[in-house]
Amino acid sequence: MAYIGNRPANQALTANDIADGIVTNDKLAGSISNNKLLPLANSTLVNDAVTYNSVTVALGASGSIDVGDPAPTFTSISPATIDNTSTIITITGTGFVSIPLVEAVNTTSGARITASAVGFTSATTLTATFTISIDGTYFIHIQNPDGGAVNSGSALTVSDGPTWTTSSGSLGTFAGGSAISETVVATEGAQAITYALQSGSLPGGLSLNTSTGVISGTESGATVTTLFSFSIRASDPQSQTADRSFTMTISVGATGSTQFN
Repeated sequence: MAYIGNRPANQALTANDIADGIVTNDKLAGSISNNKLLPLANSTLVNDAVTYNSVTVALGASGSIDVGDPAPTFTSISPATIDNTSTIITITGTGFVSIPLVEAVNTTSGARITASAVGFTSATTLTATFTISIDGTYFIHIQNPDGGAVNSGSALTVSDGPTWTTSSGSLGTFAGGSAISETVVATEGAQAITYALQSGSLPGGLSLNTSTGVISGTESGATVTTLFSFSIRASDPQSQTADRSFTMTISVGATGSTQFN
């Protein structure tokens, strides 16, 4: 029942009094204590529920709300250095969801290269295939289908690798006991190349300069004409390598030294 006139002091307001418009803000003076208001049912409220992530929960009730998968994390890649050809790298981390977007982003220019193929092994392992034509340093961007993403630090180096300019094969024929100096050359832009004897052996008395590629010394030890076969490995600062095979002939009994290419 609604009261139009005076109401008993101990009579609590009801939902009907408010819904019927009998009691309005301009009719209320001061404040009304909680014990003068009867509880209002959720059904009498205009907004009687909240919705989050497509889950609706009624006021006064409880429920579970899915906040989505956790963002992925990055641990490492292998290999960390690749050349300009198509290469598969393995990425490890956590929270990967099939199948994420994987990009290599140049740390200098910001150019983004999307992996041509991504393989989902597990929540901790992915494979990504890249063909990157521009040398440089790149970070890896991984984004799950739900938008959770992570950027690695500078994780990937793209480099051409050493290229030999000295042809394989014979470096010449030299007289036994003669002073010899021959140079083998590999290049990679302006990067420093180091050299190492990979297999075989040099003639006695000769050594390889690992910084310049010069093979030099005074031959010693040969008693008959001998063909020496060996390979030299050129390495760049990213530990990329290229091997090349050479020969040198020591001719015993000849005077002076000659070279035939």
